[in-house]
Amino acid sequence: MATTLCQVLGFLVSLLGVAGSIVATAMDTWSTQDLYDNPVTAVFQYQGLWRSCVRQSSGFTECRPYFTILGLPAMFQAVRALMIVGIVLGILGLLVCIFALKCIRIGSMEDTAKANMTLTSGIMFIIAGLCAITGVSVFANMLVTNFWMSTTSMFQGMQNVQNRYTFGSALFVGWVAGGLALVGGIMMCLACKGLIPEESRYKAVSYNASGRNISYRTGPYKAGPGYEADPRARKGAGYEEAPRSEDGRRSYPSKYDYV
Repeated sequence: MATTLCQVLGFLVSLLGVAGSIVATAMDTWSTQDLYDNPVTAVFQYQGLWRSCVRQSSGFTECRPYFTILGLPAMFQAVRALMIVGIVLGILGLLVCIFALKCIRIGSMEDTAKANMTLTSGIMFIIAGLCAITGVSVFANMLVTNFWMSTTSMFQGMQNVQNRYTFGSALFVGWVAGGLALVGGIMMCLACKGLIPEESRYKAVSYNASGRNISYRTGPYKAGPGYEADPRARKGAGYEEAPRSEDGRRSYPSKYDYV
């Protein structure tokens, strides 16, 4: 019961983590304009992984996708790749985990196969969670670097050089989603241990007769064709069978007969 509960909880937690990764990747608020020095503005800018948006004070919002790939920074493209890899691995892990659930029986699948599938899905969830956390952390590091560079430029008297951007809500969603996927993967790996049968855990060496039980029985000796056993040949040369008496008993010569 504990194994089934751990497996189901791991599946649900991982499902939330993968769904959160998809939502975070699709969100446009990875970075938002910092309004600390200018809280009242007519234009508010925010950016995502796929497009940048501008919201006016009237409520009108205009978004423009990135029409270039090579023109984007290398770290930005790395973040995209990490999030996509995490989502793909998470979806594959969910598909494998569905068939590995102990409460679902598919044909004559053994517990050992379910244990292997559970471990595989758990590893996929862990890698997916690490990809999401790494991608969000790399993007956050880019924001911190650009923020302090912009702040330095502003203190040097160049206030209108560029806008400063800070953390958006998508970053926090990505961190939480990556953590949930990581925890779900660990729970699936723990559930794998309970699905392994007892005889597979402790492998003892036993020697048994292979195949059918063979019993050996002694029977009369059967000579081959054309072969006749000669008792004299077996007894040795010069052997003569002692004569029989009237009552059927054999009479053997005594030592006085040789004198």
